[in-house]
Amino acid sequence: MRDNVVRFEKWEGLGNDFILVEAVPMTAEAARRLCDRRFGVGADGVLVIDRERPRMHVWNADGSRPEMCGNGIRCVAAYLVSRGTPQKEITIATDAGDKRCEVTRAGDRFDVLVGMGRARMGEPLAVTALGAEHRFATVDVGNPHAVTFDPYTEEAIDALGPTVATTPAEGVNVEFCRVRPGEAACIDVTVWERGVGRTLACGTGACAVAAAACAQGRAPYGSPVRVVLPGGSLRVTVAAGSLELLMQGPARRAFSGEVVIA
Repeated sequence: MRDNVVRFEKWEGLGNDFILVEAVPMTAEAARRLCDRRFGVGADGVLVIDRERPRMHVWNADGSRPEMCGNGIRCVAAYLVSRGTPQKEITIATDAGDKRCEVTRAGDRFDVLVGMGRARMGEPLAVTALGAEHRFATVDVGNPHAVTFDPYTEEAIDALGPTVATTPAEGVNVEFCRVRPGEAACIDVTVWERGVGRTLACGTGACAVAAAACAQGRAPYGSPVRVVLPGGSLRVTVAAGSLELLMQGPARRAFSGEVVIA
């Protein structure tokens, strides 16, 4: 880095996009500026990488610090392989613990399998809004999620999403889900991420949805559940008993460049 000019790479996983930088001191204000889609590079978040360990630090577009990012960790694993990390199996440290990743390269794209740890089912979350009570299953996959399989219109999601996301003091990511008729292992999901809003995809959200679906008998344990998000689909397997999670999906480098961090 010279005179606050920083090299970066822009990566995306199912349209959930990130600015990747190495060993750069980051602040909430700097993250907000970088993620601004008109006055900055534009992204859903910033991923700061310590390549030596390796470790990933996540910053949301609003400057907040989530514990974990499922799409982000796939991008970081693919980035490390693209930058010369010799092994295709990498363990990356995060604020939600170490995550083991297996990376397969196919041209300019990467497929990444991530051991996401265990899902922990919590108490239901009840939110009163829009003149009614709405109930959500809560799932912790290293960060918190509220999941519902009740039907909501797009307008209702836009109105209810930010209310649910800010109901717990620490915030919560919200997933509105629909099991496809006749396809018990395929679930359509709309995500409202805390600190971001609607996003095209959420890796930890997909894991939370699969865990909730299995717990409620909507999907089978031990087999891949296809979670379809606006940006594409992920495959999530939930182990019976332990609730260990395996997530598999793509990562791709969009472009690289330099940016000034004031």
